[in-house]
Amino acid sequence: MNLQQFRYVAEAARRGLNLTETAKALHTSQPGVSKAILELEEELGIDIFSRHGKRLRRITDPGQQVLKSIDLILREVANLKRIGEEFSRQDSGQLSIATTHTQARYVLPGPLAQLRKQFPKLQVSLHQGNPKQVAQMVLEEAAVIGLATESLDEFEDLVSLPWYEWQHVAVMPIDHLLASSESLTLAQLAEHPLISYHPAFTGRTRIDRAFAARQLVPNVVLEAIDADVIKTYVRAGFGVGLVAEMAVRDEGLTPDLVARPVGHLFGQNVARVAFKRGVYLRNHVLAFASLLSDRLSAPLLQRALGGGTVNYEL
Repeated sequence: MNLQQFRYVAEAARRGLNLTETAKALHTSQPGVSKAILELEEELGIDIFSRHGKRLRRITDPGQQVLKSIDLILREVANLKRIGEEFSRQDSGQLSIATTHTQARYVLPGPLAQLRKQFPKLQVSLHQGNPKQVAQMVLEEAAVIGLATESLDEFEDLVSLPWYEWQHVAVMPIDHLLASSESLTLAQLAEHPLISYHPAFTGRTRIDRAFAARQLVPNVVLEAIDADVIKTYVRAGFGVGLVAEMAVRDEGLTPDLVARPVGHLFGQNVARVAFKRGVYLRNHVLAFASLLSDRLSAPLLQRALGGGTVNYEL
């Protein structure tokens, strides 16, 4: 048995047992993938996959156990490579981050600028997506760290830690009827057209639940995944925007708009940091985590990734 066979089996499982897609992903031929899997099954003396003709139909019970072992082996092989890179190129390398637009646009520029000063040769790759896509990129090791509010604590193979708390704010033109109210109510918001995030993003589910609990139906006239887009349509007169408070900090709010906190209506949200369980973190990753929050210290991350009990509260 060899690593190539392990990679073929793992990729076939990841690609829904589609050997054509598996071969494309691994830049090889479908017959080559089939042959390697059959040879591994013969050596192990079990069927990893059940078949109908030449097609893979499902993963067998012993195959499930084999896949768990293969995942562990491939993870440790990747860790060996990272350890080698750590000591052969201590001041360089690549940091791949999966995150949402809100974090990339409003939160990460500061920490990443500080990281560049510490590691000037470091190459940073930002992969943006919705929270579930962020989680999947970390699980598939397309990114070493994931940053989002939703979804990251829903996957068993991710170690997810709280990063910081934030609340929503209502954004409106400076001459809007609600601009004179310092403490808005749900009833007031329900009387006006609203612009908010798509349901998969940035705490939108909390907004919907709050209105439903009061038996109010919000008039959401436009949904977006980008706070800048929401603010653009607020200026265009579409309605009151509900955005994350990070989007109005510093230079995020122009003089023609005002923002009112609505955390008392929709509650606090928790942004989270996630890593794939058992992964080896290079020094620049640990440094980046500590720049995100002094709570995210190297000892805490290493203990959490190693399966140790972590008492971590915001």
